[in-house]
Amino acid sequence: MTMRSVVLAAVRCLVLAAVVPAAGCAGGGRSSEARVVAAGVRADVIDTTGASIGGASLLDSRSGTVLVLKLKRVPPGTHGLHVHETGACDPPAFTSAGPHLNPSNRKHGARNPDGPHAGDLPNVHARPDSTVDTTLTLRGELLGPGVLGAGAPPRALVLHANADDLVTDPSGNSGARIACGILRR
Repeated sequence: MTMRSVVLAAVRCLVLAAVVPAAGCAGGGRSSEARVVAAGVRADVIDTTGASIGGASLLDSRSGTVLVLKLKRVPPGTHGLHVHETGACDPPAFTSAGPHLNPSNRKHGARNPDGPHAGDLPNVHARPDSTVDTTLTLRGELLGPGVLGAGAPPRALVLHANADDLVTDPSGNSGARIACGILRR
C-alpha cells in the first residue's frame, strides 16, 4: 500500500468510527497497516477563549504515527506544534500543559544535535482562510509505552503563535501557546 492509501484508509476508519461508534476498522479484508490505535488517540482543540477550533487524531501505521489535524480560526502562517507533558488545557495561556514531552531528557528540536524531545512535531501552516488541514507522518515512538501508548497518562497537543526554529531549547522560539487539546484514547 502507498502512504496515500494508508492515510485514506485511516481517515475512512475515523469517519466510520465517528458515525458508527461500535464499528471496527481492521475488518472487511482490508489491510490493518493503518488503524486507530486502541480506540484512537484524539484531541478536541480549543483556543485561548476556550472555544472549540477543531480536532486532531493520531493513527498508527507501519511507517510511523500519522497525525490528522483539522483546525479553524488559526492566524494565517506557520506555527510550532508540540506534545506537552501534562494533559491539561486551561486557557488562556495553557501553561497547565507543562513543558514539552521529554522522557529522554534531550534538547529541543529536530535540528539540534542533542535533540529532539519526544513531543517535538513538525511546524504546521494555517492557510489565508485561517484553516489548518494537514496530515503528517511522524517518526519515532510517539505512541509507544509511557508516551501516548496504552497506560500512558493524557498529554496535551499545543499550537504556538510562531514557527518553531527546530533548534532553540526549550521550545524553538515558537512563542505563546494559542491552542490546546488533551490527547486521550
